Amino acid sequence: MLKDRLARLAPAVQRALSVEQGVRARKAAEIALRESLTRYTAVTESANDAIISMRPDGTIDLWNKMAQQMFGYSAEEAIGKQLHQLIASESCRRNADQGLRLFEQTGSGPVVGHTIESTALRRDGSEFPVELSISAMNLGGAWHATGIIRDITERKQVEEERRINAEKQAQALAQTIDAVAAMVEARDPYTAGHQRRVADLSCAIAGEMGFSADQIHGLRLAATIHDLGKIHIPAEILSKPGRLSPIEFELIKAHPQAGYDIIKDVQFPWPIAQMVLQHHERLDGSGYPQGLKDEQILPEAKILAVADVVEAMVSHRPYRPGLGVDAALEEITHKRGVLYDPAVVDCCVSLFEKNKFALDPKGV
Repeated sequence: MLKDRLARLAPAVQRALSVEQGVRARKAAEIALRESLTRYTAVTESANDAIISMRPDGTIDLWNKMAQQMFGYSAEEAIGKQLHQLIASESCRRNADQGLRLFEQTGSGPVVGHTIESTALRRDGSEFPVELSISAMNLGGAWHATGIIRDITERKQVEEERRINAEKQAQALAQTIDAVAAMVEARDPYTAGHQRRVADLSCAIAGEMGFSADQIHGLRLAATIHDLGKIHIPAEILSKPGRLSPIEFELIKAHPQAGYDIIKDVQFPWPIAQMVLQHHERLDGSGYPQGLKDEQILPEAKILAVADVVEAMVSHRPYRPGLGVDAALEEITHKRGVLYDPAVVDCCVSLFEKNKFALDPKGV
């Protein structure tokens, strides 16, 4: 009997130890879970952003203190409500139902896994800009979501102020450029309007070539003052009705460098001084003042060169009448790839052939 009882003792002890280990493991797990929940609650409640958790059907089951402050609803009022019905603006609410169905099925959607900017609604009905980030987790075969929402009202205000200031600066810059252009043309009445027309044609060509709006704006400013250096040339040479002497022509050829020297220290967002300097350069190196070749010339300067030639040939000058658009297009086509960039020439010719651009033959 004793041996039989001893034989059963060892398994009994093992079972008791196993049970005790299980109890200890459960207690340890419960303690760890409580600590984790405590830390999670501390993090969510002290966060500077609204943290919201949603069940698979889109109803709220977590609403931290910042969410209460941001939206004006207490946790008791928010929990159990549909998130998109509670705080989404009317513009955002339109697609919410379709997005919720997609989330219920796949845990994905247009806002899941992305940080987006949107408009949210406070309890008092006022709208304000927010940055929203939603992550998804599959628990027990159902998708749950956690959203972090940040009020970006101050950031948007700063951005708007910067935008307004940038617009004012751009406007002031354009007005200054126009004033300088008018000053240059006042000394050379025979070519009044030349820079403006070159600017218009340059921008049209750049648009055909796919230049960005910002690049085109910089090109327009450069084209509007590309002959700035002529302010150093005696007025009698500019308006001379006959052929220029070699010395006079050398003075004329100095105007790109003179224009560059005037504006080289002005901090433009674009290489305007270089465009002014290079507008008489040619692909084969025969231009002036630096004798640059193809790849050394700015793309904007290549456009400016073609527009300058076309406008000058079409318009009247003291020493000759206007030669007309056909003659101007024949000139740039004949020198295409030699003096002038092929792509620029092709776009320029296309503009006139398709009646997308016109120059007044009188140069008025």
